Amino acid sequence: MTAPSFFAGAITFGVMTQTASAFGQVQSSLSFFIDNYTSLAELRAVMDRLKGLHAATGEKPETTLDVVSQPGQKDVMAEGLTLALPNGQPLLKDARIDLPRGRATLISGASGSGKSTLFRALAGIWPFGQGHVTIPAGARVLFLPQKPYIPIGTLRDAVKYPDEQSTAGDAEIVAALQAAQLGHLSGRLDEEAHWSNMLSGGEQQRLAVARALVFKPDWLFMDEATASLDEPAEAAIYGALKERLPAATIVSIGHRPTLKQWHDHRLVLKREPGQVGKLVEAPAA
Repeated sequence: MTAPSFFAGAITFGVMTQTASAFGQVQSSLSFFIDNYTSLAELRAVMDRLKGLHAATGEKPETTLDVVSQPGQKDVMAEGLTLALPNGQPLLKDARIDLPRGRATLISGASGSGKSTLFRALAGIWPFGQGHVTIPAGARVLFLPQKPYIPIGTLRDAVKYPDEQSTAGDAEIVAALQAAQLGHLSGRLDEEAHWSNMLSGGEQQRLAVARALVFKPDWLFMDEATASLDEPAEAAIYGALKERLPAATIVSIGHRPTLKQWHDHRLVLKREPGQVGKLVEAPAA
């Protein structure tokens, strides 16, 4: 574009050079949006997600569900228990639950009926609900979920979790591993590893059972905590719990008919699609 003017003597070579430089700067500036379009789109998506997360965490659900330790209380009880999903869909309304000390209770029901949510409410970690839950003051309570959390570290620490003040010795930990059918891990107490990646689902559940044997809870809540085990292994695990924790009150969520033999009482959570669930006593076998 500048060559005709230069050869005609209308402009100098310096002016032509400055014009070319200015054109390059304008081209580079306008190309920025094209060259960085993908990065800008990704940045916009990240910002939208962060804004959504900030809005969601800033909205505190209205709840009057409280869990308290009651001096003189012998049993775990829930009164006026109303539970719902985060979207407001009701799961359970104005239920009363009595879990007497010393009576093993099995809770069953269709998948998605709210059994795990009920356990979360009893643990005090479900904010979408109302009601009052009381547990005996000073009681040691342990919840074993279907997928247990196993911290990264030594196997010894993984078995002692979540009791940071545990004074259990290696002999006790080894005995618990053997009772949970994990005797082949007894020589690896000092090994640091990401055990969740090294152990199978069934081994992780057996490790959680070993954790319960070391923790020695007064109340043991098991949310399908043996679902990854076959029936003989499950029977051996419950047998070990009954033998080694005779004073513990076990409350289980499960579906297998073979679990009935390990429990004295059975509750069924029934919920039809679109309706509020009901916790009813199962008929005696």
